[in-house]
Amino acid sequence: MPLTLARLALVPAFFVLFAWLPAHADEPPLALKQDTGLLGSRAAGEAGPLFLSADQIQSVGPTVIEASGKVEARKAGQNFYADRLRYDHGAEQVEAEGNIRLEQPGLIVTGSALKLKLDDSTGLLNDPRYRILPTEERRTAARGEAETLELLGQNRFTAKDATYTTCAPGNDDWQLKVANLDIDQGRQIGTARNVLLKFKDMPLLYTPWADFPLNNARKSGFLPPTIGFTGKSGLDVTLPYYFNLAPNYDATLYPRFLATRGLQLGGEFRYLMPSFHGEAALEYLHKDQTEERTRWLASLSHTQNFTSRLKGEVTFQKVSDDEYFRDLSNQIDVTSRSILPQEGLLSYDGDWWQAGLRVQQLQVLQDPNKPILQTPYYRLPQFTLTASRVLGGRIEAGIESEYSLFHHPDPNPLSQVEGGSRFTVYPSIKLPYSTSAFFVTPKVGYHYTHYSIEQPLPGMEEKQSRSLPIASLDSGFILERDFSFRGKRYLQTLEPRAYYVYAPYRDQSTLPVFDTALLDLSFAQIFTENQFIGGDRVNDANQLTLAMTSRFIDETSGLERLKVALGQRYYFSSQQVTLLPTDPPRDSKATDLLALLSGQISSAWRVDSGWQYDTDLGKTIKTTISTSYHPSPGKAASIGYRFLDGSVEQLDTGLQWPITRNVYGLLRANYSFRDNNLVEGLAGLEYNGGCWVLRAVAQRITTAEKDVNNAFFLQLELNGMGRLGASPMSALKQSIPGYTPTNEFLFQ
Repeated sequence: MPLTLARLALVPAFFVLFAWLPAHADEPPLALKQDTGLLGSRAAGEAGPLFLSADQIQSVGPTVIEASGKVEARKAGQNFYADRLRYDHGAEQVEAEGNIRLEQPGLIVTGSALKLKLDDSTGLLNDPRYRILPTEERRTAARGEAETLELLGQNRFTAKDATYTTCAPGNDDWQLKVANLDIDQGRQIGTARNVLLKFKDMPLLYTPWADFPLNNARKSGFLPPTIGFTGKSGLDVTLPYYFNLAPNYDATLYPRFLATRGLQLGGEFRYLMPSFHGEAALEYLHKDQTEERTRWLASLSHTQNFTSRLKGEVTFQKVSDDEYFRDLSNQIDVTSRSILPQEGLLSYDGDWWQAGLRVQQLQVLQDPNKPILQTPYYRLPQFTLTASRVLGGRIEAGIESEYSLFHHPDPNPLSQVEGGSRFTVYPSIKLPYSTSAFFVTPKVGYHYTHYSIEQPLPGMEEKQSRSLPIASLDSGFILERDFSFRGKRYLQTLEPRAYYVYAPYRDQSTLPVFDTALLDLSFAQIFTENQFIGGDRVNDANQLTLAMTSRFIDETSGLERLKVALGQRYYFSSQQVTLLPTDPPRDSKATDLLALLSGQISSAWRVDSGWQYDTDLGKTIKTTISTSYHPSPGKAASIGYRFLDGSVEQLDTGLQWPITRNVYGLLRANYSFRDNNLVEGLAGLEYNGGCWVLRAVAQRITTAEKDVNNAFFLQLELNGMGRLGASPMSALKQSIPGYTPTNEFLFQ
């Protein structure tokens, strides 16, 4: 539910004050007894009887009862206290005075005097003060007061000069002041007039009028504004307005002022129906004053369940220009986007078989300093069919098939055809066998592909096909032993594995490359049949992968404390199939040696590392290592190093750490030694004032090869009320592993 400026959390506090009072009674109480008494069932109303006790209870007239001295009334889990109470049955009026106090789960209300007419539920409570206690649903306590509380009927009352804050008693760092608050429980609507938010005695926000729901329902209204600063757009102010259109769909309109660019209008629409759901967004900036052009964004994400088996999806993302995200966004995961999908998908799940139909085109966002030369093809359309069944109790028969029609709007004339179709079918049979100690899985299959090419390049034929058998054998052992270390019991495993693949050579140099690339070498890749991803290349293979894995498992918790693995693929023949005819074939007899080490070493420490070593050249090709320390909320430190021979060498650090009891430092630095450049930098402070948090964060992002964006976030969060200013939360959570907002673990 969005938090609107009109959403005042003090609203329910006053209403529940009177829920305990007896309903209208046609008869006097059935029984009265000093010190402990019972008002009969009719006086008690539908919620149950009222138990009354006092130092003195007496009847002072035919219809009047008075109680004094430690007056206590209990009803349905609620307690009411006062110094004196007078009940006039004839006039249907209750009067109480002196230290009035109502207690019920989650709420305490006090006052100095109460007058209440029971026949029309009208009356007055003087000097009401309330305190909302924290619960599992609401972790923040709140309190407030009013000058008077006037009851206008059974379901309506008005509070004069009311306040609300989540600060502890004696601390009014921030406070919401309402000159007039009207509550209509029948319509579940509250109305506030002259609402002022003060922080440190300074006026922060004001609205002359606001209405809001009482039943925790969503309500249309303004959301807290965001105010920030970026190096590319200057002052950045967004004031969203939320539309609660229906329980299952809503919309948000967010005008955004960019000082150096102009006014951008944005909108988002979300919907949730029984058989479909999704969201759509539009952004429009008319005549960017910096770029002198109109800029826009359109996106749609839609999912539909036609039946329990048939599902459809639509994803559409498009922007006006290549620099849209780099200029107008301050999140690194958005500014680095280079390909936007525009596709529709139908999928059918037939239990043992699945079918899919996809139509896809892509928008490529180019960086002029680092352009993408081989842009992807469109699929117009792609049809897939896969199936897998167990035959005779043990034999697993499967088939993978695909038909795709490819088209390129602007192909590279030297290396890309305009388009064509590709049909692939790959039936296979495997016979798995396993026990608790070992497993073995032989598999055989036959791979067939047919092409029909539009305007083939020189040396290509319009019609081409490729067919070859593929055989593999996967096997391994799982050995275990128990041991103790520093008084703890562990289970260690030793898991040797061997994986053999054979695929004969087929000349594929004249086949086009529509959607295929070479897989990066990794532990997952060395246990695959094909080193290429996509259907245009199938490697020739006569190879054996050997690997050894050992795990150390904490027998008490079941956690994998450490995992160590070592693996390498060995070739028994030279490579002949390459992605492009100009690519040099492999000249080594084995892949690089792969090693990894990872695990949750302790409750606070975790380590993840990988190593790729060229045994022929005797040098490291790739190294990644990271470790994190997270002993408690608010204390998170991580450091990582990434090295890729000849192209990448980066150090990445993240930190959230207390400087004082209330001040926490925030840091993220991703530095490239190769480019001598800060890829992403973030530095800030978070101050917890008990009932509020102030965050100040500066961020620098490299958005392109020679382009950077600087941003500054300043956010004030009022616990239980909302956030004001530019939100750094997304940047903090993405940049600092383990980051936790201080108001989630520091309480007043």
